[in-house]
Amino acid sequence: MQAYVESPDKQKALYKKTLLIVVLSQIFGGAGLAAGITVGALLAKDMLGTDTVAGLPTALFTLGSAGAALVVGRLSQRYGRRPGLASGFLTGGIGAIGVIIAAVTNNIYILFAALLVYGAGSATNLQARYAGTDLATTKQRATAVSIAMVSTTFGAVAGPNLVNVMGDFAVSIGFPPLSGPFFLAAAAYIVAGLILLIFLRPDPFVVARAIALAERNARVLSHEFSEEEEATDKRGIAVAALIMVLTQMVMVAIMTMTPVHMGAHGHGLSAVGMVIGFHIGAMYLPSLMTGVLVDKIGRGAMAVASGVTLLAAGIMAAVAPGESMLWITLALILLGLGWNFGLISGTALLVDATNPTNRAKMQGTIDVMVALSGASGGMLSGMVVANSSFAFLSLAGGVLSLILIPFVIWSQRK
Repeated sequence: MQAYVESPDKQKALYKKTLLIVVLSQIFGGAGLAAGITVGALLAKDMLGTDTVAGLPTALFTLGSAGAALVVGRLSQRYGRRPGLASGFLTGGIGAIGVIIAAVTNNIYILFAALLVYGAGSATNLQARYAGTDLATTKQRATAVSIAMVSTTFGAVAGPNLVNVMGDFAVSIGFPPLSGPFFLAAAAYIVAGLILLIFLRPDPFVVARAIALAERNARVLSHEFSEEEEATDKRGIAVAALIMVLTQMVMVAIMTMTPVHMGAHGHGLSAVGMVIGFHIGAMYLPSLMTGVLVDKIGRGAMAVASGVTLLAAGIMAAVAPGESMLWITLALILLGLGWNFGLISGTALLVDATNPTNRAKMQGTIDVMVALSGASGGMLSGMVVANSSFAFLSLAGGVLSLILIPFVIWSQRK
């Protein structure tokens, strides 16, 4: 450990190695994430026979994600990223197995409980983005987040497009077709957890904390240290949280009801998988470009771009003909892109506003808020559509996203 603290070259090498391990885990983690998004609502609808609670599965695994985010954040703060992230992915894999059991037994209570546990994978998939920032410089942070996120694209885009393949596999072994994607989710999350558990050594957060402590001690000895240096930027934390909370809520609400909306207009499962695949691709694939833009032109500017893009997505989803694959796909691409802008700019702002003594704990706490906002969006989306329309939901989400703009402007003031 001391060798990493004293050698900038070793720190750079560990930074690169950490990014590689995170990339590998995120490829599998993305595939695990996609199953619940694509068929969770359809599975609940089949079991309950109504659209009113179609948003409940997304709400449940997002609620489970909230609890897991808190636990993963606390574990990472105390023991490091490796045990925190690995335990989260492995728990998500267990939850996916539970969903398969629920589908086989047609037991809605097992389904709801399993979806809560499955949410741990979603929380960990998001928190893994922080691991890349532990040893990054200020000008590398958004780019490091983007590298972690873009790697998720490979699994996240492949997952929805394997819905039919995994459905056929499930049927071939005597399981319900909608349980198929969760076979993929279980295997993917477990592999992601094992990659981190085995290869993420030495732990980047533990090293970063040791480096920060050594630098602090050196400044104390030279009488250059002041308590203000370790103070957190409360305004920055609040705005970062708002950016990520709003973008998550809007994105989850519209995304959750898209499969149901498409089904009501005669689109099949393969069409739903393709649209969700494009959406998830837009959530993650532009990350490298977004990271560079966030580091170059600023966190605030890209957060504003997030609000504007989400508004455009909401308007397009509201006016798109339900029979048109093209317009629905374009709306979902914009929805994913707006979320991408918001998450990366908010994440970079959060890292800027914290220090290693509280960073992982604060990241976990904020991700709890993000997950709860997603759970609220998912749960309310079905009720809103049942009592109004998908168009109203989409337009309301787009308008809501504009709230973040004045807060971003306020945060930029001295």
